[in-house]
Amino acid sequence: MEHSLPQIGGAPSLQRARGAVQATMRQREGRTRLSRLRQEGCLKLRFPKVGAGPAQAVLVNTAGGLAGGDRLDQSFAVEEAGHLCVTTQAAERVYRSLGAAATVRTGVSVAAGAGFSWLPQETILFDGGRLSRRLDVDAEAGSRLLLCESVILGREAMGESVAEGLLEERWRVRLAGRLVFADNLRLHGDLAGQTARAAGLAGHRAFATVLATGSGCDLSALRALLGPSGGASRLEEGLLVARLVAPSGIELRRRLVPALALLENGPLPRLWSL
Repeated sequence: MEHSLPQIGGAPSLQRARGAVQATMRQREGRTRLSRLRQEGCLKLRFPKVGAGPAQAVLVNTAGGLAGGDRLDQSFAVEEAGHLCVTTQAAERVYRSLGAAATVRTGVSVAAGAGFSWLPQETILFDGGRLSRRLDVDAEAGSRLLLCESVILGREAMGESVAEGLLEERWRVRLAGRLVFADNLRLHGDLAGQTARAAGLAGHRAFATVLATGSGCDLSALRALLGPSGGASRLEEGLLVARLVAPSGIELRRRLVPALALLENGPLPRLWSL
């Protein structure tokens, strides 16, 4: 974390959190194992012991949330035949900003025959919060991906609402060097008005986007799990894309967890059930 001294004769310079992790996973002796790890600042990566299934990594933001001007940089590489599932210790909180946005950048490289699951827990945006987030994935042909990002606009149980703020999401997914999925979302300013519209979230406060490749799941079964407020489609290159909205974070999770388990073809990380 960076510390700044107050400016003499002017407004104080606020403390900003900086964090970065870089991890490379390699198949060795029949298991996916850590080959290289670099971490700095407020961002840490922990590897819980798991039985069968992919290796798991847990991102921990020791700053306790994101505020304006904070920055996190995350990079993961999975070599041939490896399989890594990345989640977070808890839901990430984005607090009110005095101006600048918090930025999160995630880069992923997946070799042929390898698998990568990006399953962070929900991001909670507070009123006045500002977040700019980017996910870039480069995967080789024959790899397997499961990517999910979910957002909650204020906690219903705490009586919170989000009137204004900023949320920018940018996804770029490439398979064998070819761009196969590009998705941009930008909510800015009057979030309450934008999300109330039928072309927005139709009044819902929670939503998620899911992308999978190499999944042979039954599309009708997935749609049934998502319910009437969700949808799923198969695109070219074997891509499956699903979207889901819900009136609360609890209802979003009720729908999302079984859908992700179906796509993952197995249970989610234990942290999702805590």
